[in-house]
Amino acid sequence: MENNLNDYMHYLKIERGLSENTIVSYQRDLMQYLDYLKQENITSWEQVDRYFVLGFLKTMNDENKSSATITRMITSLRKFHQFLRQERYTDNDPMQHIETPKKAKKLPKSLSLKEIEEILEAPDTTDKFGIRDRAILEVMYATGLRVTELINLKLSDLHLSLGLIQTIGKGDKERIIPLGDIAINWINIYLEKSRPLLVRLGQNEPYLFLNHHGRGFSRQGIWKNLVAHVKKAGIEKEVTPHTLRHSFATHLLENGADLRVVQELLGHADISTTQIYTHITKQRMSDVYKDHFPRA
Repeated sequence: MENNLNDYMHYLKIERGLSENTIVSYQRDLMQYLDYLKQENITSWEQVDRYFVLGFLKTMNDENKSSATITRMITSLRKFHQFLRQERYTDNDPMQHIETPKKAKKLPKSLSLKEIEEILEAPDTTDKFGIRDRAILEVMYATGLRVTELINLKLSDLHLSLGLIQTIGKGDKERIIPLGDIAINWINIYLEKSRPLLVRLGQNEPYLFLNHHGRGFSRQGIWKNLVAHVKKAGIEKEVTPHTLRHSFATHLLENGADLRVVQELLGHADISTTQIYTHITKQRMSDVYKDHFPRA
């Protein structure tokens, strides 16, 4: 059964081309499932029926796992059992009569323009690290890049004379994103005054943004830097790199951008993913109405 799981991981990587993070997430879910089946003395997929699956989901519920976590697990199990049938490891599919609960729409958090400006101005731009951090924050907000896309930005991805950058997003899809003048200005300052001081002698590092070791950033490195600047700006909200991405999309829509354009900029494969932002702008409209209309 473990060999079948390994085959599935290989299928996700080679045939589906999923990202490493997504594959790790599936593997974590399915290992948990396999451990449960072992505890129940299950030795083949033919023995697994819907009652075993329901028992497993009940243990998750008893452990106070969130509804989102359980829903994700059901999706992982459904796709895995479809694969097992497709590859003829079994004729059995215990997921056929198990429904996926409707996922409640969770509105992403976004920041006000004032809060964004306070964060952008937090780095001390009198030193090389502050200049770098200011450039990073400006690019994050100006492009809505995912943190993985940001850390993988290379010098060769910059087309500053055209006001553009290129990036490879989910599913290895390339997209071109425009950059505002302010972000371009800070990238140029960083390239002139900061990056030459960060790169190690004789080292040919392709990545745009470098850490204090002169290497490309990790996801955690970007997150920690952002948290430090949020704290310095005096903002008590929880802010992650994704919050800047959400704020980028929300502010575009609030200022009249077309939903399809925002979809393209964010690199969403399906416009339904982008449509969640329309709920935010409607909520914002409602709040403004209540605050400013005298008979609201």
